[in-house]
Amino acid sequence: MSPQEPQDESPQELPDLGGMPDLGGLDMGGLLAQAQQMQAQLMAATDELATERVQGTAASGLVTATVTGTGELVSLDIRPEAVDPADGETLGDMVVAAIRDATGNATALAAERMGPLAGLGGGDPFGGAPGASGPAGFQ
Repeated sequence: MSPQEPQDESPQELPDLGGMPDLGGLDMGGLLAQAQQMQAQLMAATDELATERVQGTAASGLVTATVTGTGELVSLDIRPEAVDPADGETLGDMVVAAIRDATGNATALAAERMGPLAGLGGGDPFGGAPGASGPAGFQ
């Protein structure tokens, strides 16, 4: 066998594309402006939701939870007839149910208000993990 000749390993020259490749007429500046506008709309919708109040109830209104449109618990009303000193567990269940109802209503409000913008924030208006709903601890 004969020794092989060394091969030229210099990089091949790439054609000059004038800085940016041709993207088929896509206006990158316009696309960026549109993305910034959508981000501003998303932030405005989120700020508006933070001022909204949404209620949820349990046990035919014996327990009422109020949350913001972003899911923050702001008040909890427990009617006296809901309190049985011998059965604290049932009261706890009613509280959890009212909070879940309120956060579910807040999620629906956020989806309604944000519409197509909802997916831009990761899909969850409360900022949680995909597939989760409501504020942390009340999934």
